[in-house]
Amino acid sequence: MKVAVLGYGTVGVGVYEMLQAAEGLEAGPVLVRPGKVNEPFKVDSIEAITGDATVDAVAEVMGGVEPAFTYALAAIQAGKHFVTSNKALVAAKGVELNRAARENGVAFLFSAACGGGVPILHNLARAVETDEILSVGGILNGTTNYMLDQMQSIGLDYGEALRQAQQLGYAEADPTADVTGLDALRKIMLACAVAWGELPQEGLLNEGIDSFTAEDVRDLAARGFVCRLVASGKRAEDGRLAAYVEPVLVSAGDAESAVLRNYNMARYEGRCSGPIAMIGQGAGRYPTASAVLRDLSGIAAGESAMFPAGCVNGAADNSAEVHEYYVRLPKAAVHSLPVAAVLSDDGETLRFRTGEVSVKTMHETAASLRADHHAVFFAACRRSA
Repeated sequence: MKVAVLGYGTVGVGVYEMLQAAEGLEAGPVLVRPGKVNEPFKVDSIEAITGDATVDAVAEVMGGVEPAFTYALAAIQAGKHFVTSNKALVAAKGVELNRAARENGVAFLFSAACGGGVPILHNLARAVETDEILSVGGILNGTTNYMLDQMQSIGLDYGEALRQAQQLGYAEADPTADVTGLDALRKIMLACAVAWGELPQEGLLNEGIDSFTAEDVRDLAARGFVCRLVASGKRAEDGRLAAYVEPVLVSAGDAESAVLRNYNMARYEGRCSGPIAMIGQGAGRYPTASAVLRDLSGIAAGESAMFPAGCVNGAADNSAEVHEYYVRLPKAAVHSLPVAAVLSDDGETLRFRTGEVSVKTMHETAASLRADHHAVFFAACRRSA
């Protein structure tokens, strides 16, 4: 199967290199920006790929929604199988791409868009064929996990942890999507669509690690906790779909505390299978490229879809998800949340544990406080802090 590649950045180079040695796969043309065609295998127009009858499949690793979506539709409508690592594209346009692929009789796979080298979507798509999925989620962003690990294990401050992540290629020059939790949110959107046939577009909530400080690290360490950024998706018995991302406090006995550096821990729970967890590298050239080739090999073996045929866009409702929270905010704003236990009070800043608060209320309260220029950090508690 001859494969064209859209994009020749960090992941694109990895995909092209791996195609050279992959059994049953052949490297085809690579789409680059105009003016960058400096080798025979590179082209600068999508028509050079869609019009090439020898190309069987297209692997998109450009990132962003446009022009990736336009190129994806062109490839699918030209009868090419389509594989992508682009979670922004699938989160925004996955329903349309799923429909187009089915109408044109080609495959549409995207396991590289969630978890890097961890095959969570690949396995989840197989699991839904025989089991009812109860929940999905986990540590789904290697960049933030690396930063949290470096801050908590060797004492780096936030800025230095981010600089190291960028130097290692885990974080982009603009790290906003990673540190705000948006990247992890897009991944949990995809997992929800694979598990339940509904791609949530509204009602989603994401809290990242950009409010986490060295002082928070020291306070949590004294209490026996570490912080991890966790994505959660759940289908309630009444049909409501929860989907959100937030920091979570875990203790030494929790599996997430052992997920270090740029690793991910993706999980799902089936009614019959029980909880399933997978750990692997979640960021980097070759972990992601390996997932792209896994999808391509899957197509060669007959796999064609991850979203179910009737997958639709939908909305999340996080009002029924309830946790206790560890919160740090100015003492003057403490009236905003129910205080179950004061943990520390330096006269200006209060750290406390809330009573039970819905995810929706916690996220909305934090946003309101920040709009009033208050500094806030919060994390869900697995057990009393």
